[in-house]
Amino acid sequence: MGSISLQKVAKHFGPLKVIPSIDLEINDGEFVVFVGPSGCGKSTLLRLIAGLEDVSSGKIVIDGKDATYAPPSQRGLAMVFQSYALYPHMSVRSNIAFPLKMAGMAKEEIDRKVNDAARVLNLTDYLDRKPRQLSGGQRQRVAIGRAIVRQPSAFLFDEPLSNLDAALRVNMRLEISELHQTLKTTMIYVTHDQVEAMTMADKIVVLNRGHIEQVGSPLELYRKPANLFVASFIGSPKMNLIGGAYARSKHAATVGIRPEHIKLSRQGGVWSGTVSVVEHLGSDTFFHIDVDGIGPVTARTDGDFDAHHDDRLFLIPDETKLYRFNEEGVAL
Repeated sequence: MGSISLQKVAKHFGPLKVIPSIDLEINDGEFVVFVGPSGCGKSTLLRLIAGLEDVSSGKIVIDGKDATYAPPSQRGLAMVFQSYALYPHMSVRSNIAFPLKMAGMAKEEIDRKVNDAARVLNLTDYLDRKPRQLSGGQRQRVAIGRAIVRQPSAFLFDEPLSNLDAALRVNMRLEISELHQTLKTTMIYVTHDQVEAMTMADKIVVLNRGHIEQVGSPLELYRKPANLFVASFIGSPKMNLIGGAYARSKHAATVGIRPEHIKLSRQGGVWSGTVSVVEHLGSDTFFHIDVDGIGPVTARTDGDFDAHHDDRLFLIPDETKLYRFNEEGVAL
């Protein structure tokens, strides 16, 4: 079991209300990602669940039991930190085994659990090395292995890939996702990277200034953002948000359209503009265009469309794919 229920959970630091009040249900076996900009409260929320911070009010229920004031060691959770937190003088084997030794487990059982975790994480050949002899990705796997051997009801990941380079981040994303499929254990993962959120999560929780803006699957948030904040945060490149006369003509205060829903042409279209920046990504190209009477717009095309800085282009938005928002920024 690994269900977690947050009931009107709040966290205040003096007069500062980092988390005013949050209700959230996390089901057994889900991969849930907390995503949002820096300072939105996502790491604080994770630390409240872990018991590393005390709640100011509200209740935390883990597997049906009130764990609001339970110490971290009694919550059945395992946390993987951004900094790895490995003991440099210990071998990989000893690092993974450390929590089990502290719990007084028999050596034979410790060896079995460490070997099982190492096999799952492809660390068997590295068990006798020290952390300094490992790559960043391998060190992160050791930190995960130390969590696995405890057989927690849920894993908590606090921006675990932020210290890795781009290629390693992609590899570790896949490895953590595969690990979730293998273990089928609840995982809560904090990141500011919406690409990580979109590619890994069963359920995304979008946070902003301590509030939940929207909860849903990656495609639900992408296709049906509840408000302007979610619309502009989820998606890469970001959704184009257009106000003024065009938005009013669509009976909205703001109209959104994603870059992939805009076609470019040299013959004619709905809008016209001047190319300011071209980003070639191989299979795709992003065109940033100053559109007459509208402003900056990003269009995403296949990599074969050829245009350059200062070229004049026509744009054809797919008006069946428009998003409309009212004056308060709420989706219509």
